[in-house]
Amino acid sequence: MLPPRAYFFIGLNIIRVLSIVALVLVFASNIVTLVHDVEAVNRFMAAKGSDASASNSTTTDMLNCDYIEDSTVPNQPAGIFWAVLNRLLIIGQTVVLVLSELGWPSKFFDRFFPVLGKDFGLGALGVIQCLIGAAILSHFVDDFTLVSAFFLFSIGCLNIFVGLIFRQGAKSKRSVTSWREHAKSALPTHVAGVPVAPIVTHAPSFVTASSKASLGFGRQGEKAAAMKGYFISKPLESLPRYAPK
Repeated sequence: MLPPRAYFFIGLNIIRVLSIVALVLVFASNIVTLVHDVEAVNRFMAAKGSDASASNSTTTDMLNCDYIEDSTVPNQPAGIFWAVLNRLLIIGQTVVLVLSELGWPSKFFDRFFPVLGKDFGLGALGVIQCLIGAAILSHFVDDFTLVSAFFLFSIGCLNIFVGLIFRQGAKSKRSVTSWREHAKSALPTHVAGVPVAPIVTHAPSFVTASSKASLGFGRQGEKAAAMKGYFISKPLESLPRYAPK
């Protein structure tokens, strides 16, 4: 039977793998959406140029829409700029979150993005994932992007829940390096799910502050221990069981 720490390690790393998969899917789907938006804008600009020479009701209706047809780009001044910038920011955020989930470079995150470092839990990561998913789901997108964003939003909610349970110790419980350091111990810490960690106690020292010389285990050492409040108990005298009474 594995100790509870092993189940926590396996479960948290499964969530980590699902989080990385969701981020990679959102990264790929946003690149696809970005390509579709650029193609739709090119068609829109071509139709806008042809409308100046020949009047067409279909072309006029397309030019007067709130959004450019077959895209997430709003038909307004600098709409294409903000739409492309939005996609690039989402792609950049997914890259940063994937690196934080991999734990590389850890010193960079600990210094410049502490909420994604090893000293913080998974709550902040889950909030960012939910924000990215909500930003994508707020637009009309294709099925691949829709499923990827919904999957990321679900994983973000799961990370928030796990972060509330384990708090700042979530990343240390799933860390491979901390697991290896803990495995170096020769003594077992759990037997059948019961903690059996050794209790280390320090024996009192009988060294005087002035002479710093050991008094040994004789009468002098016993007197010095009694003066400090330590008493040495003597075992009770008893006869063996086979001895005649």
